[in-house]
Amino acid sequence: MSIIYDAGQRLITLKTANTVYQMGIDPLGALLHYYYGPRAEGNFGYLYLPRDCGFSPNPYEMREGRGWSPDTLPQEYSGSNSGDYRLSSLELIAAGGAYGALLRYKSHKISDGKYELEGLPAAFDGQGEAQTLAVTLEDRAAGVEAELLYGVYEARDVITRAVRIKNTGEKAVRIEKAASLCLDIPFGSWDHLHFHGRHAMEMQPERSPLLHGIHTISSGRGASGHQHNPFSILCGREADEDSGFCYGFMPVYSGNHRTDTELDQADSVRVVSGINHEGFSWLLEPGESFEAPEVLMAFSRDGLTALSHIFHFFIPRFLCRSKYALKERPVLLNSWEAAYFDWDEEKIVNIAKGAAALGADMFVLDDGWFGRRDDDKRSLGDWYPHKEKLPGGLAPLIRRVNDEDLRFGLWVEPEMVNEDSDLFREHPDWALRVPGRKPAISRDQLVLDLSRPEVCGWMYDTLSSLLREHKIEYVKWDMNRSLSDVFSNTLPEGRQGETAHRYVLGLYSVMGRLVKEFPDVLFEGCAGGGGRFDAGILAYFPQIWASDNTDPIARLSIQRGLSYGYPACTVSAHVSASPNHQTGRTTPLETRTAVAMAGVLGYELDPAALSKEEMEQIRADIARYRKLWPLIQKGHYFRLADNGLYSAWQFVSEERQQALVSVAARGTEGNPKPLHIRLKGLDPEGVYTIAEDSSGTKREYTGSALMYAGYTLPPFTGDYPCAVLYISRK
Repeated sequence: MSIIYDAGQRLITLKTANTVYQMGIDPLGALLHYYYGPRAEGNFGYLYLPRDCGFSPNPYEMREGRGWSPDTLPQEYSGSNSGDYRLSSLELIAAGGAYGALLRYKSHKISDGKYELEGLPAAFDGQGEAQTLAVTLEDRAAGVEAELLYGVYEARDVITRAVRIKNTGEKAVRIEKAASLCLDIPFGSWDHLHFHGRHAMEMQPERSPLLHGIHTISSGRGASGHQHNPFSILCGREADEDSGFCYGFMPVYSGNHRTDTELDQADSVRVVSGINHEGFSWLLEPGESFEAPEVLMAFSRDGLTALSHIFHFFIPRFLCRSKYALKERPVLLNSWEAAYFDWDEEKIVNIAKGAAALGADMFVLDDGWFGRRDDDKRSLGDWYPHKEKLPGGLAPLIRRVNDEDLRFGLWVEPEMVNEDSDLFREHPDWALRVPGRKPAISRDQLVLDLSRPEVCGWMYDTLSSLLREHKIEYVKWDMNRSLSDVFSNTLPEGRQGETAHRYVLGLYSVMGRLVKEFPDVLFEGCAGGGGRFDAGILAYFPQIWASDNTDPIARLSIQRGLSYGYPACTVSAHVSASPNHQTGRTTPLETRTAVAMAGVLGYELDPAALSKEEMEQIRADIARYRKLWPLIQKGHYFRLADNGLYSAWQFVSEERQQALVSVAARGTEGNPKPLHIRLKGLDPEGVYTIAEDSSGTKREYTGSALMYAGYTLPPFTGDYPCAVLYISRK
């Protein structure tokens, strides 16, 4: 059993292969958090000594003892306006206007299998190895219950968290905040590692000491955002890639998120994660429930790499429901950087022929194929073929692409609408806009109100018709602006705070229906690149376009940042033209390919502009990538060196029979030194041969030599070269 209840000690313990998570019910009915860390035995309540802390109040029942305060003891799910002045998890306005929440234990239930959430993505129990703990807390005065949900994957070292709030009273209650996860860590010195950025420079790792106060990563953009990815890590001050305590938190949510990490007066840490409560409120009528989205939680005692491996294994096997989650993906060529809006059918067919000559599996037609879409100012919402560019519609083009032995894919941006579109002229009220105010415009487009069932119905009908009527085998689903002017014309005055969350629920409903009805279609998520790279999207789509920036040197830090939580098989990465369209940087084809091969390989260029030598090189690269795909998809990923001069990373197969090491130059210096790297993940007793791309020479080394003594490469010279090592065990 991975969930154990000790009735005598009123103790609940969750066990995974390498961790223990424990909570206890105190005499007042408060649910206290005792421990989350490496496997150990015992009742860890002994860690928390009674003490009277000035200005930390006591429950009324403890007014004489003064040794117990909600402000100093670790809470499993913190209330509000009840004597705990740290981060709250639940904020309510009850009938009569009383604000706050005081939660006490009512009951719990342990069951086999994994809980599900209505309308929200969540991890599933695909291999029959999960258990669920549901702990019900109640606030009798408010007439509210909070059901804390825990999914325990014992063999995978993952615990999932979610919360279900139920109105058990006779009058409506307003939820002002409903976090999904609260974790108190009373001891230790910690660093906070998160991933900030902007459009075209997403997922920049930033590690800093956790200082007193509250550190917030959040989004209020309606999507998880380019600026702060929902994933974050709390790691010991001395932790590195290979050692030290690390906690990872990954919300399974694609909307306004927030994770707060507080270091309080007693040097205790509290992490609270879930929906961003700014601008959020939810009216809960008697008998109704509200479900907060899931958060994946993992702990490693062996550093950042081990933590990453937990998430890398878990996401494609227990979160993503696509048939492609563990299946080889096609190598595609996308038309965007080859043609932008300037094309006709013949030009597109010629690009597709070039893709076939390169050995690609699929051709993807990007923006410009619908309505009167000759630029980005019009026709979003009009999802019928452009009559001048495609006079015969999509079907003849698809046949011609298929005749080149290529599968066909299509770009869409279904959540958006241009004012210059038939859809907007017919349904102007379908766009998010505040009455009496001119809306903010981004990229000449507005956002459709997916909180409305009729808008979701239109979207599903439109996209499903496209997929039924045409042989479309891949869909790139884009989103090229953040939400603003969030107001729904169908929600009453007291429920406008529900709009942003209802938008996400509507999005999930459409995605879920399409994935279920069209299981053979490969869907790729995108939001101007990595603006919605999160576990919520990955529950439906097995891969996400990592960034609109295809420059390989910029991608080094973007893809490295993603690697902390997201497996390589979720990262869509393309080889583009040089000089790069976003940065103007010139890089060798070998470097562009090595970086793109660290994810789901594709191409974003015009084959007609390639030399004969480049064409031959790409054909060989695609053939090599197909052979390496099982290693990249299912192998262990290691972050090696990363500094101002070069970045290095490594894949190792599960059986430690194969490895792939890539080293890419970030810059050059005079009188350069040799490059020295230490490999990881090999069998110390094994004997390995290494073939270098540049020479093809093979030499033999022991695994221990490569990992402990390391490997030396010649100095890098020139503009952004790379080295690739192919390693096989004898």
